[in-house]
Amino acid sequence: MSVAADEILTATPRAVLRRNAVLIVVAVVALLGVIVIVIARNSGSVSHDPLSATNPAPEGSMAVVRVLEQHGVHVIPTDSLEATRSALAEVDSSDATVMVYDPQSLMTPAQRGAVLSLGTDVVAVEPDLVALPDLAPGVGLTGQLAGSFRADCSIEAVQKAAAVSASGIGFRITATGAARDAVTCLTKQGASGLVVLPRGGRTLSLLGLGSALQNGTIATKGDAALALNLLGAHRTLVWYISSYADLQEGATPSLADLTPGWVTPLLILLGLAGIAAAIWRGRRFGPIVIENLPVVVRASETMEGRARLYARARARLRALDALRIGTVERLARAVGLPRTATVSEVSDAVAAVIGRDGGGVSAILLDAVPLNDAELVRLSDELLRLEADVAATRPGRSTTPEPSENGQHG
Repeated sequence: MSVAADEILTATPRAVLRRNAVLIVVAVVALLGVIVIVIARNSGSVSHDPLSATNPAPEGSMAVVRVLEQHGVHVIPTDSLEATRSALAEVDSSDATVMVYDPQSLMTPAQRGAVLSLGTDVVAVEPDLVALPDLAPGVGLTGQLAGSFRADCSIEAVQKAAAVSASGIGFRITATGAARDAVTCLTKQGASGLVVLPRGGRTLSLLGLGSALQNGTIATKGDAALALNLLGAHRTLVWYISSYADLQEGATPSLADLTPGWVTPLLILLGLAGIAAAIWRGRRFGPIVIENLPVVVRASETMEGRARLYARARARLRALDALRIGTVERLARAVGLPRTATVSEVSDAVAAVIGRDGGGVSAILLDAVPLNDAELVRLSDELLRLEADVAATRPGRSTTPEPSENGQHG
């Protein structure tokens, strides 16, 4: 039977939204959560960088900074060499300590050399292989260092700490000369977690045990005493953590500065050549083509054309089935059956109405197969006769189709 005309096979937008409502709600909630997290991370003055003076997380150093401020030390966080110079210009630089931390090696050799001349004491936290030759020639790295350390030198910050439990990198003295007066502290198996070098009235401290400054470990053993006495020896502490602002101070050459002079004219010439080739080989638009409207064909012509195709292909059964479909639908309406009724139900109902054998009616409507054109014509006539017999049982109502111009079904 045919599909109901009002049956909707394509899902509407409302049905799609209803079906995926849970997924949509979860996605919206997740998106809002991400937005809130991003806003929270970027709002205010809270940082999330390691050893940041405004980072309250375990890897931050806000706890050390707050305690130093409670003891009267003015802590100034900076993120570039220029900002550090400006901060020291507003205070007494002769009574200031500069802590420098460059975890991504963003500073240039000139910038590292300039840091050594700032303040009275400079504390370099975990300098790497790139920074050490500029900060302290003659001092090398030994790799990772961790564990518990006893006070083993005369440095006051180490003596007050007594014992330190921290991790980071270790140093060793590799040459004499500038490093001959270095004091090594917190040493284990030849690696020192702290090296202090005098610099002509100033002091450079290389602190390899950077975890001693972190919030998560500051309360372990004497870590707090080491951090507070090493960084709080003066009235002012500039907490300098390098950032990409230091790269701008280095006057990094732009792409135009690095490009040879002949590249720009060559690119312009290639662009002009491409435009010329596009005009030369591009498709030309011809005149506007007027398209006629679709032709209206009469239903009888369409029926005759399809009948010729069936006859040429010898598709007798297909042609008969096309006639049977229309007949079954009309008979179902005539005997009062719904559109969902099967052919067998229609056949039984028609046989009961006209008083004929159900098998014969079923053969006409479903089972019989035409073997030649004569049988096709005979079965077609039988279909017409069935409709006429049913119509005869209902006076005043006729379901017999009007014959076409050629005497065939409409």
